[in-house]
Amino acid sequence: MKETICTIPINDIFMPKDGCPICRMEEMLEQQYVRFITGDAMMEPNIRIETNKKGFCHRHFKMMFETGQKLPNALILESHLQQIIDDCMPKKLNSKPDKKLLTSVKNQLSSCYVCDRIKADMQHFMATVFAEWIKDGELKKLYNEQPFICLKHYSFVMECANAKGGLSSKYLSEFHADTAALTKNYLLSLKEDITYFCSMFDYRSRGKDWGRSVDAIERSIEFLTGEKP
Repeated sequence: MKETICTIPINDIFMPKDGCPICRMEEMLEQQYVRFITGDAMMEPNIRIETNKKGFCHRHFKMMFETGQKLPNALILESHLQQIIDDCMPKKLNSKPDKKLLTSVKNQLSSCYVCDRIKADMQHFMATVFAEWIKDGELKKLYNEQPFICLKHYSFVMECANAKGGLSSKYLSEFHADTAALTKNYLLSLKEDITYFCSMFDYRSRGKDWGRSVDAIERSIEFLTGEKP
């Protein structure tokens, strides 16, 4: 596949053939945004306006704390906490419950700037994948050579493929067949390995080789959740 600005990230994601490629893409974006938000972006007013309003989920707060320096984290929190005071807290503590304010609290708890940016970028990434898959046999070959598409990203990929701007009906069936095969074949392999793992605790299996089943639990969790245990 000829490398362009659009295709280079796709090559980087699909060439390793190690685990779920969509997990690799998500992890790459996550790491980039966490470094960005505790670095240069901290002083960008338009980004701070968004982070003040949206905040971060626990996972990304934790990653920011572990990745960035304490001062950038504190500065981000300072303005974010003030935003919550302004948007979610009653002006008078003896006032009746305000449903609008309580809704703001609920929305705040489910909001994350990094999650939203990753989701948007992942959708753009899939649009590029679809475009290259249609016109380039090499990407189609790379796609089908992946070890698996995890269950989480099987759902995500097909949701994108079926959405507006995804794949036309002309290509949808073939793409779904390829994607489902990557997921189902690995799922069947996992089930076989887990069954073998369980059988190794039978006294009749004493002395047998654990084979592929030795890390079957870890691989199953990764497949089911999109994250390594």
